[in-house]
Amino acid sequence: MTSTKVGAEPRLTSLSHGGGCGCKIAPGVLADLLRESVPPVHAALLVGRETSDDAAVYRLDDARAIVATTDFFMPIVDDPYDFGRIAATNALSDVYAMGGSPLFALAIVGMPIKVLPPRTIREILRGGEAVCASAGIPVAGGHSIDSVEPIYGLAAIGLVDPRRMKRNSGARAGDVLVLGKPLGVGIHSAAFKKDALDAPAYREMIALATRLNDVGPALAALDGVHALTDVTGFGLLGHLVEVCRGSGVRASVRLRDVPLMAATAALARGGYVTGASQRNARSFDGEIVFDAGVDAIAQAILFDPQTSGGLLVACAPDAADDVLRTFHAAGFAAAAVIGEMAEGAGVAVA
Repeated sequence: MTSTKVGAEPRLTSLSHGGGCGCKIAPGVLADLLRESVPPVHAALLVGRETSDDAAVYRLDDARAIVATTDFFMPIVDDPYDFGRIAATNALSDVYAMGGSPLFALAIVGMPIKVLPPRTIREILRGGEAVCASAGIPVAGGHSIDSVEPIYGLAAIGLVDPRRMKRNSGARAGDVLVLGKPLGVGIHSAAFKKDALDAPAYREMIALATRLNDVGPALAALDGVHALTDVTGFGLLGHLVEVCRGSGVRASVRLRDVPLMAATAALARGGYVTGASQRNARSFDGEIVFDAGVDAIAQAILFDPQTSGGLLVACAPDAADDVLRTFHAAGFAAAAVIGEMAEGAGVAVA
């Protein structure tokens, strides 16, 4: 399925070498780039980059801390309004993943102004503003450049109670894992670029990618919730490895319990996987063990880069029902328990 094009205007996805969170620098390359960079140390900085968490957190006082993050990427769809919505939803997710609530955002805009007409760029901005309005926050400003490829995203500022803040490094042995959204956005976007995504699958992708993870603060307030993160460009397994590294525990994932969008498995079997999923697999090689029954297609799905993916929760077993009820009450119907944490390191998939 493709969106309607006006005149000779090119498809947005044709103007970029990648799309959505699949644009992220491969985890292994990023680690190498940051190898000699010293993490900052400051008494008020509660969360920096030491555990690859979703956002920075800076304490103001005992009851308030600032949450700050930025996220931007190239088009994953051709409809400019939907591109803006997806990019803004994805950026705000990092605030929610810390248990915080956004306060305002700044737009990050890079556009090939000699290629795209003003009406298209305005629609991208309008999509982002619409999502921010639904989150109850303003787009208070931003910065723009003339770039070769279209780029859009947000710098988002939020607030969290430090006593309820959740990191990706708080998981404990014995915890269960709950995933809030089904996987498959990267696979769907790969099919979309090749005109192989039908209308129902496209609508499901847009609905999920524009669904705010605003359930984050409610989850963070639950007793027994120990860790939160969102699943984005490194795929489910990549972000789960980060949880395990930061927490000093081992994860076990049950493939049969991982929720997928309706067409994901068939599309993956049809060859619609992304290069980013392969880069993710190489980057985390050696930290993940697959059961013999987990084939290459299943592995590609688990490494699939998610754009505006779901929240991943590690919680005590007796809190799992409350976590699921909270997800379901907020409209995340696919939320499911997908595995457990134990003593050790790395991730096992069966």
